[in-house]
Amino acid sequence: MFWQVFISAFILGSISSFHCVGMCGPLALSLPVGGLSPIKKAYGILLYNMGRIATYSLLGLMFGLLGRQVSIAGLQQGFSIIIGIIIIAGFMLTVLHKRFAAFKPVSSFYTKVQILVARFLRYKHMAGFFFTGLANGLLPCGMVYLAITGAMATYSPWYGMEFMAAFGLATIPVLLMLSVAGMIISVQARNFMRRLTPYAFLVMGILLILRGMNLGIPFISPVISSGASIVDCH
Repeated sequence: MFWQVFISAFILGSISSFHCVGMCGPLALSLPVGGLSPIKKAYGILLYNMGRIATYSLLGLMFGLLGRQVSIAGLQQGFSIIIGIIIIAGFMLTVLHKRFAAFKPVSSFYTKVQILVARFLRYKHMAGFFFTGLANGLLPCGMVYLAITGAMATYSPWYGMEFMAAFGLATIPVLLMLSVAGMIISVQARNFMRRLTPYAFLVMGILLILRGMNLGIPFISPVISSGASIVDCH
């Protein structure tokens, strides 16, 4: 189970990393690494990415715990179908150019996170890179939401944390290259990657609905036994 969770999350993160170039690229380029020695520059960028992964892991723990409660209640099938429908609805809203973040409470939260990011970017201490990464992990990102859905579907807080950590690790190479080498991907290419994101949501939504239908299709729609025991990984 460990490697299944890790590999699936790593693949999702690898695909997401190209989307991250468009969404997180400007922030990665704004890290105050100018004037630092090569070693300190690499250390600062590493701290920034570790901060992101720490936030992702905490989110995975929280949502994996939520998924576990659903599993204990024997509601996996209905839960999977409902989440799939919500994701597809999100895809439709995106196509219609409606934004969830436009709702006032959500918009207010993200504004506060952006203020935190800006404040941490002004820190002179190396710890500022880590705190910037922590805050960045809370910024709105469709691929992170998709990964959170995957973490919930593990039905375990520990596997959920592993899922999000693996997802974050897979995004590091491209963002690291971006931070070190600069904006090497054209604006047109980044916009194209961003436009592909909603379709990843659509695929994920369909897969979750199929998973909840108990069709007996290996890996896609396996049979879920409501009476299955739940095994914890200690």
